[in-house]
Amino acid sequence: MRKMQQGFTLIELMIVVAIIGILAAIAIPAYQDYTIRAKVSEPMTFADAAKVSVSEFYQTMGHMPKSMTEAGIAVVSSQYIAAVDYNFVSSTEAQILIQTQNLAAGVGGSNNDIQLDGEGTTAGTVNWVCNNSGLDSKYLPANCR
Repeated sequence: MRKMQQGFTLIELMIVVAIIGILAAIAIPAYQDYTIRAKVSEPMTFADAAKVSVSEFYQTMGHMPKSMTEAGIAVVSSQYIAAVDYNFVSSTEAQILIQTQNLAAGVGGSNNDIQLDGEGTTAGTVNWVCNNSGLDSKYLPANCR
C-alpha cells in the first residue's frame, strides 16, 4: 500500500513564512510612503486653487494682490492644513505658504511647510515655483520636487 502525504513539512512551512516576511518588509514601507503622499495631496490641491486665484488677479489687474482677501484665497484649516498665509512681495512677486500638520512622524524636518513663490511676467502670466523647506521630496508631487 502507498502511504499518502498528510501535510506540509516543517521546511516547506518555514519557506512560506520567509517569503511572507520578505514581502511584508517591502510592502509596509511602500504603503506608509503612499499614505503620506496622499496626505500631502490635500495641501497641494488647496495650493493649486490659491495659485489660480492669485494668477487670475494678476492677469486682470496687472499686479499681485496685497492680501489674501484681495486675492480671493480662503482661510482654511483641515486635518492636514494648519494655516495658510499669503505674502505680498512686490507688484510682480508673491508667496503662498501652507503650514501642514498631522502628516506623520519623520516626513522631514520640523518645518513641513510648503511655500509657493509666484513671479508675474510681462505677458500677464504667473510662474510658480515650489520651495519646500522641510518635506522630503519623495512625498511631494512631481511638479514640486
